[in-house]
Amino acid sequence: MPAWVCRTCGVQQPPTVKPPAECAICNDERQYVPPQGQRWASLEALRAEGCRIEVRDLERGLTGIGAEPAIGIGQRALLVQTAEGNLLWDCLGYIDDEGVAAVRERGGLRGIAMSHPHFYGVCVEWSHAFGHAPIHIPEADRPWVMRPDPAVRFWQGTHSPFADLRLLQCGGHFEGSAVLHWPGGADGRGALLTGDTITVVADRRFASFMRSYPNDIPLPAKTVRSIVAAVGSFAFDRVYGGWWDRVIDRDGAAAIERSADRYIRWIEGRAQAFSS
Repeated sequence: MPAWVCRTCGVQQPPTVKPPAECAICNDERQYVPPQGQRWASLEALRAEGCRIEVRDLERGLTGIGAEPAIGIGQRALLVQTAEGNLLWDCLGYIDDEGVAAVRERGGLRGIAMSHPHFYGVCVEWSHAFGHAPIHIPEADRPWVMRPDPAVRFWQGTHSPFADLRLLQCGGHFEGSAVLHWPGGADGRGALLTGDTITVVADRRFASFMRSYPNDIPLPAKTVRSIVAAVGSFAFDRVYGGWWDRVIDRDGAAAIERSADRYIRWIEGRAQAFSS
């Protein structure tokens, strides 16, 4: 039986003979069902359509893993390589033999973690391909686990899947929305991997914070302040968002502070638009 993948969000469901009637993640106000309705695909169908894994080495110890053409929301995963083992951060809705081989060439996989449920993708498939590697998910987001599996490990607050890496639960986009602090990133200056918890915006000098990005539902100022406070005691210079090229290359901690200040000034009506 196929484990169906939602074509809109890219999150996989448990194996069933027929596709599910609906995707709970897409029915939530933070996501959407497209005008043509709910659509599903098996991994076999995606392969037959020509989908493949794209691999890019982004910096020493960090490799991006995406799908071409894009699946669902189109995010790419990040393979963080450390002396204690490798962690796959933010999964995607696809896997193939070439992608598995690329990860093996870089030392394999010791664990998987995601910023939020929209990026769960086919995390169980990746886990099984690497000896049932643990999948670390915040307890607060337990209801959004669409494909339960014994590899799933729940955590709260902060969590180190292994030495040198720290998962931080920030909340906001989802109650369990998290970031990954990688002290070894950016040549030792530190990197923060944020997905959509703190999303890097198009101009790459700023980030933003939303309850729903596709439906333009903002977060309140109090929540944004709480997200910034959650990461404030960690040293990092670079910020990786959830998509190719969405990277704040330098001064990332200050950029997040500036971004929160700008967001809060507008949400509270204290900002003044430029006029020519």
